[in-house]
Amino acid sequence: MALTDTRIKALRRSQEVGRYTDGSGLVLDVRPSGALLWRYRYRIGGKENLFAIGAYPEVSLREARDERDEARKLVRKGIHPAHQRKAEKLRQQYANANTFKAVAEEWLEEKKSDWSLRTYRQRKNLLEKNVYPHIGSLPIDQVTPAHGHSVVKRITQRAPHMAVIARQCFGGISRLAIVTQRASTDLSYALRDTVKVKATKHKNPLRPHEIPRFFKRLDEFPGYFPTKVGIHLMWWTLARPTEVIAARWDEFDLENRIWTIPAERMKTRQPHALPLPDQAVDMLESLHKITGHFEYILPNRSSPKKHAAHSIFVKAFYALGYQGKFTPHGVRVTGRTILGEQGHPKDVLERQLAHIDVKHVRAYDQGDRLETRRDVMQGWADYLDGLCSDAKVTNIGKQARKTK
Repeated sequence: MALTDTRIKALRRSQEVGRYTDGSGLVLDVRPSGALLWRYRYRIGGKENLFAIGAYPEVSLREARDERDEARKLVRKGIHPAHQRKAEKLRQQYANANTFKAVAEEWLEEKKSDWSLRTYRQRKNLLEKNVYPHIGSLPIDQVTPAHGHSVVKRITQRAPHMAVIARQCFGGISRLAIVTQRASTDLSYALRDTVKVKATKHKNPLRPHEIPRFFKRLDEFPGYFPTKVGIHLMWWTLARPTEVIAARWDEFDLENRIWTIPAERMKTRQPHALPLPDQAVDMLESLHKITGHFEYILPNRSSPKKHAAHSIFVKAFYALGYQGKFTPHGVRVTGRTILGEQGHPKDVLERQLAHIDVKHVRAYDQGDRLETRRDVMQGWADYLDGLCSDAKVTNIGKQARKTK
């Protein structure tokens, strides 16, 4: 006699242990534990087999019969339903591993060791917020240039420069899919003309006669003292603004006048030692009394366990009256320009700025010219002091002489 929903509910209440037949091989096993399990009995090659369909009530009577009917079709072809289920599960897992999102996350993980943490987070957030919602679930080999064009154009409307990064991400993800034989199209090539952005126009560096005005405004600036220290540190070391903002106290050895930035925060992926002139040591010692109990030298004012926002220097330069005229990055350009004009060796200055000349093989030149750079940067700090005190600097270097 075929089972009914009413009878199954009665069996569930009474928990009468046994095997109850529905028909065409479908049975309901009532276990001592109270579980009601659907099973399909069949024969292949003269041997009886059981195929587990599921548990009641998660699998209803109608659903169990549908599963049985599908299983019977497989049995007639000599296919075990359980084997087919495993194969389908593997196919689904394979399909999931080949979605655009899966390949993109694999690409991000591969690039993580090559990028700074900020770059990694930027790419990850860009994909999660602007790309995955639209094409993340699609198989990578079904993502067409039209899909990429739609996504990139949508980003372009809000942030053209981020759209360029999105296009670059498409290229990296596509190439990974190609070399792993999961796709055959490099989407970035088709999208090469999708985004048009104005070429970056770098602001001119300050000339020597303009520097005193900058520091006079900085001294009069009523802003947060740690921010002012950070700006001074950029001038004295020519470090990148992002390197100063994320600097931690454990990176500084004030006794030996050295700041060592770890590899994971450097574009070159190499640790970078920066000599600290006396002026920087003095100001950092003053700052340590204020922020020394925090991890970062420039802690975030609202969340002190984090470093300050990357925009603090840009906002400070705006407040100083340099919007559209001079940027935080321009400090490096100013220092490099003036020191170069004074005749300091190019390789010394490039090492101070953590630039690597790809034309040279690093294995043949392991020196970082630290002591030479120490002399140059102390001379640079003295030179800045001389400019700001209306002194004339006749030589930049260890023996810098100031004359009134």
